[in-house]
Amino acid sequence: MKKGRRHPSIGTKMYIFVIITVLFAAFGVCMLSFLINASQIDSYFKRLTINSAQYASTYVDIDFIKHLRSVVESDEYQAIRGAAEAADDDTSVVDYLKQKGLWDKYVAEREELINFVKNMTDVEYLYIVAWGVDSDHDMYLLDADDVAFYETGYYEEREAEFEGVDPHNIIEPVISNGDWGWLCSGYVPLYDEEGNLVCHVGCDVDMENVMSARWSNLTYILSGALALMAIVLAGAIFSVRRQVVKPLNQINSGMKGFTPGAGKDYKESGIIDLDITRKDEIGDIYNGIRSMQTRIVDYINDITAIRQDKEKAEEEIGEISREAYKDSLTGVGNKSAYNRKVSEIDYELGDTLNEVAIVMMDVNLLKMVNDNYGHAAGDSYLCGCCHSICDIFKHSPVYRVGGDEFVAILLGEDYKNREERLSELRSAFDRTFHDMDVEPWLRYSVSAGMAEYSYQDENIESVFRRADKLMYEDKMSFKNKNGLNGNSGR
Repeated sequence: MKKGRRHPSIGTKMYIFVIITVLFAAFGVCMLSFLINASQIDSYFKRLTINSAQYASTYVDIDFIKHLRSVVESDEYQAIRGAAEAADDDTSVVDYLKQKGLWDKYVAEREELINFVKNMTDVEYLYIVAWGVDSDHDMYLLDADDVAFYETGYYEEREAEFEGVDPHNIIEPVISNGDWGWLCSGYVPLYDEEGNLVCHVGCDVDMENVMSARWSNLTYILSGALALMAIVLAGAIFSVRRQVVKPLNQINSGMKGFTPGAGKDYKESGIIDLDITRKDEIGDIYNGIRSMQTRIVDYINDITAIRQDKEKAEEEIGEISREAYKDSLTGVGNKSAYNRKVSEIDYELGDTLNEVAIVMMDVNLLKMVNDNYGHAAGDSYLCGCCHSICDIFKHSPVYRVGGDEFVAILLGEDYKNREERLSELRSAFDRTFHDMDVEPWLRYSVSAGMAEYSYQDENIESVFRRADKLMYEDKMSFKNKNGLNGNSGR
């Protein structure tokens, strides 16, 4: 019978490992250094791009741009512009702008942009563009570059890297290599006094020299790393051979004699016993193996004691399971807990349980609180509403089944006094909502609907649907009463 092919020795593996590790580390350090440097440079130019666009926007007459945009968007102007572009003669465009009383201001605004670019060394292009909200094209209004006047009103397909961005916020700069070379491009929105988005100031910063220098820098880094790596490898291999390979072989031989079994003590089990007292990693490995072997022997001999701890462990698992059914924000039961309770009630319905009602509640104005005062205030608002709900339905379980939805399952005393409890709930929230002396996120408000189980109901779900319908009607009433018909935010 032939013996299996022998694997490389531990020494060979360690040498290969050291070589690969050094190579990988050297390459990794080079790339990390390169990427950090590149990232810092990119961050600088992105800040420069946005700062330049923001600064240039302070010179823009937004009322003029708004007027200009309304004129050049017209079909009449677009027809003139198209003909001028086809003839490569912008005289008709200039005459039209003069006719509309825009020419002098147009020239002045353009001159402002041109002067700005002249005074900013790194800025390559500066322009004002009407960002298309519902299309993938944008219209150019003013350009600091020496372009024909019929370029005003020109629709150009948006660059792929800016697809899907929100035009109402500052459009973060993107570094790209396109038809105009390496550029860092960013946009700043401008709004009129009514808060309507009018246009964007676009700024392109030249990155050609930066990108060229970047790759030269990488070449220098790699060359230096290769020279240093050769020296490090020679020393690492010598050290590994002396400090690692030899003692590991000794430990490997000692481990082969470990044969634990029931009733055996440490000596009989063959726990490793070598003359290794080093205070380094090899010593840690040796001591770790010896400690592990000791624990294995102890485990085998103490298996009975472990079984006795089983009951305690199961109790701890049960506690973890209970936590899984609790809503982390409000502390009441979560959707899983509600579904579990519904299953229990469905099992008893019509047999041992007939008196049960569902109160469906939806928190009002949560979106308004989140949008205007932040999610921390929204969380406080939710918790306050939940506390008030629990205070009314003291004897019934309450669950948070959605972001702003709560359900109370009325049983026992709360069921018998359900109409009174629902009236108390509405009165309590009516008082807090109309309390103008507290912060908006403390003016709690909830819409509610209640339905009772009847013999026509097959399960609790049908009761829930009736309660949900009544809750929705209550919410509509709340909106109508408080003039919130146009508010989609709950």
